[in-house]
Amino acid sequence: MFQNTKCECGHQNPTGTVLCEYCGKPLLEDLPLDSPLEMRYDGVARRSQKENPALIDRVWNFFSSVKIAVWLIIVTLLGAALGTIYPQESTFINLDDPAQYYRDTYGTWGAVYQFLGLSRTYESWWFVGLLVMIGTSLVICSLDRVLPLYKALSKQQVRKHLTFISRQQTVYSEALGQNPEEWTEQFAKQLKRKHYKVKVDGTALLAEKNRFSRWGPYINHIGLIIFLLAVLGRGVPAWHMDQYISMDEGQTKQIPNTNYYVKNEKFTVEFYKDEELPDNLKGTNRAKLYETKAVLYTCTADCDDPIKDPVLTEVEQHDIHVNSPLSYKGLKLYQYNYEQQVRLISVKPMLIDTRTGEEYGPFELPMNNPPLTYTAGPYTLKLSNVFPDFGMDEQNRPMTKSRDPNNPAFVFVVTGPGLPEAGEMYIYFPLPTAEDKQLQQLINASFEKSGNNTGRFSFQVGKMENVRFSEYTTFLNVRVDRAMPYIWVGAAISMIGLVMGFYWQHRRIWVRIDDGVLSLGAHTNKNTYGIRSEVASALKKTGIEVDPKALDNRRNTR
Repeated sequence: MFQNTKCECGHQNPTGTVLCEYCGKPLLEDLPLDSPLEMRYDGVARRSQKENPALIDRVWNFFSSVKIAVWLIIVTLLGAALGTIYPQESTFINLDDPAQYYRDTYGTWGAVYQFLGLSRTYESWWFVGLLVMIGTSLVICSLDRVLPLYKALSKQQVRKHLTFISRQQTVYSEALGQNPEEWTEQFAKQLKRKHYKVKVDGTALLAEKNRFSRWGPYINHIGLIIFLLAVLGRGVPAWHMDQYISMDEGQTKQIPNTNYYVKNEKFTVEFYKDEELPDNLKGTNRAKLYETKAVLYTCTADCDDPIKDPVLTEVEQHDIHVNSPLSYKGLKLYQYNYEQQVRLISVKPMLIDTRTGEEYGPFELPMNNPPLTYTAGPYTLKLSNVFPDFGMDEQNRPMTKSRDPNNPAFVFVVTGPGLPEAGEMYIYFPLPTAEDKQLQQLINASFEKSGNNTGRFSFQVGKMENVRFSEYTTFLNVRVDRAMPYIWVGAAISMIGLVMGFYWQHRRIWVRIDDGVLSLGAHTNKNTYGIRSEVASALKKTGIEVDPKALDNRRNTR
């Protein structure tokens, strides 16, 4: 058990101190007498060694343990590995029913995988919690060690206790046949030539170099902490987005969770010619280039109004193709893929008065996000209902099979001259099949029978130029990653710390001469061969020949 012990030199050391902060004398009686001292933290007291810890100290001790940190990292790596067994939900486009997809694609194990939440591993509370615990461990581990170590290294004494010197990694002790002061001065000059910073106190000497390398692991920790904070910051919607949107030509869509809208003005795909392909691929359609002529808008008014159309202002135009995204204020739109699929984009129907044969219009009717109100001559058409993929349920009621405009149908309320104030109701199929025409007639007849219309009006597209189709559907990857610069900064700082710790070594040499007897001790946190060679070289130039291997204290104690 550690005690608050006063050293024989008179210095009062705090609880947990292993080596006297002033003279370096070992304070624990149970330390082996025939082995080098443990100098990892210069024997300083750390909070994690506090006697009778309170609750906060117990939490501190838990996170300051290197073993706990290693286990947290292992568990996190295992969790991350589990997340790679099957694709994550975030990698799919328009995945409406994840449970059904994993069950159908991967069978029972896929269903279990999705049920346990492993298909959302990297957004799960437990994975984020592990990252937070690793970050907490890094902070506490660093503070528990770096502050006491900085205090110890910044207040080093030149004259150390003989026991401290004689139990270093590299030692030398011999009667000195020269003038102690002159020899000390000469030895100091040799060490300065080797880039040591030297302090002399009479016949005692302290030489030190590359102290900065001791901070390498803690700078590495700072980089890792910044890195983890940036990774956690990617969970904030404003900081990170990685979504996919599909668009037909001429379609304008809102980018989810933003005030931005993007319009696909035109999609172009260019294929390789047969002579440009190798023999085994001739006769196949291989895309050479595909691009989306995109326009980015920002909403300036009526953005959340369910009735009014948003007011959009153009902010950027760009032809998006592979590796050439549209970029605007941290928002990036990448060309992800395309699909050849003919879709109806819009029609320009005419409102026909069947009694007089008069035509009113045409008016623009888009298949996606149609406006609620239209004008055709003196008449106003209000959109009452939309069925993107029209069908009938078991009770023969209109319904939609999906949200895609595969077979759209629109219910209008027509108001104007000669019509009731409430208007008349009609259903319209833009491009009806024979079956749809029958349904349209039956439904409008039903409206007429119930008194909702007089059968006065019908709709007609007329010329084919009033019909717009899209041959391709383009898929755009929307990315926002404001955390990425911080991730790179954290990685760079971490690398600096690693380089500091790997390529430089903190080396110290202590010397004292008592009654003509030279006592030398040296320590380094790495590469004891190097410091033994430096000590032997410096001693040789002061007239003392010694084999570098003979300076190894561990060898001498065997």
